[in-house]
This record gives sequence, C-alpha cells and structure tokens, in this order.
Amino acid sequence: MVELQTSQLDSVFHALGDATRRRMLRELAGGARTVSQLAEPFEISLAAASKHIKALENAGLIRREVRGRTHVCRLDPGPLSSAHEWLSFYERFWTDRLDVLERLLREEDARKTPTPRGDDP
Repeated sequence: MVELQTSQLDSVFHALGDATRRRMLRELAGGARTVSQLAEPFEISLAAASKHIKALENAGLIRREVRGRTHVCRLDPGPLSSAHEWLSFYERFWTDRLDVLERLLREEDARKTPTPRGDDP
C-alpha cells in the first residue's frame, strides 16, 4: 500500500514538474476540454499534447473520455489532495523549526540588550 502511494505521489510530482502540464490542469479546473483545446495555447503538436496528457492521466490528475474521434479531458483533483497532505507535513515541520529558531534568536537578543536602570538620568 505504501509503495502504491509513493508511486502515485512520484507520478503526481512528475506531472506537476512541467509548466505545460500545470497550465493544462489550470485550464481543466475551468471545465472539460478536448485535447485540441488543451494543445492550442502552447504551439505544440497534438502528439506532444497527448504525451503531456498521458503524464497527467498516469498521475491520476485527469480522466479522458473518448467520444468518437474526440478525446475529452476532465480534472480529477483527488491525487492533488495526497500531494497537499505530503507537503503539509513538511510545512508544519519547517514552521515548527523556524518558530524554535525565532524564539532562540529573541532570547539571545534579550540577553544582549542592556536593561534600562532606574538610576540613569
């Protein structure tokens, strides 16, 4: 089970690692698109667009439905939730570490700053 999750997470991050695929996902967030519609803004061939779409499909980020000769793609955000969970763990980890660092630096500053004395003019 862990290997499957790791493999899917690897696929998701691989898919998200490309700007073209991220932009395709953003387009699909607005609704279903055909392969031609997804390829249009990029000045890429349909074959190149299909390779990007295949990477998104392999990651489970989109679903493709064939209607005759037309391929319609839809966003499936479920795997993004897994990626978000994974990233959230490290966000909490680093936030906690940085909070400790901030506390230590404030304590060090407080020790270095002379306290005002009541008998100074």
